[in-house]
Amino acid sequence: MKKTFELTHPKIKYARRIDSVKNDVRKYIKRERRKALPEGADFWDFDCKFGDTEATAQTIHLSEIDKQITDAAVRELKSFYIEILVKPGVRTKKPNSRNTPTAAPLEIKTFGGGASGETV
Repeated sequence: MKKTFELTHPKIKYARRIDSVKNDVRKYIKRERRKALPEGADFWDFDCKFGDTEATAQTIHLSEIDKQITDAAVRELKSFYIEILVKPGVRTKKPNSRNTPTAAPLEIKTFGGGASGETV
């Protein structure tokens, strides 16, 4: 999705247009996530850009789109550009650092079974 959203309309209020844009973006993301994954992919990843115009668009994370649209509404922009490109993603394991101490085993106390409050 590469689109410049116009937020002014003669009959629709500004707040409704903002809600409509947010809804369109969410629907697009849900639609793309429902598609079948290619062989070797674990999930759908998204490359996102947001800006007042296409030339000034900056790369953002998918989770920041809603905040950016809200910010555009606060600044009362007449339009903004959003780009969401889908790509297959592969999960990677976090490196296991051996320098981190392991947690001590938990001590479990039993209640009611014995008079001395034994630990297991």
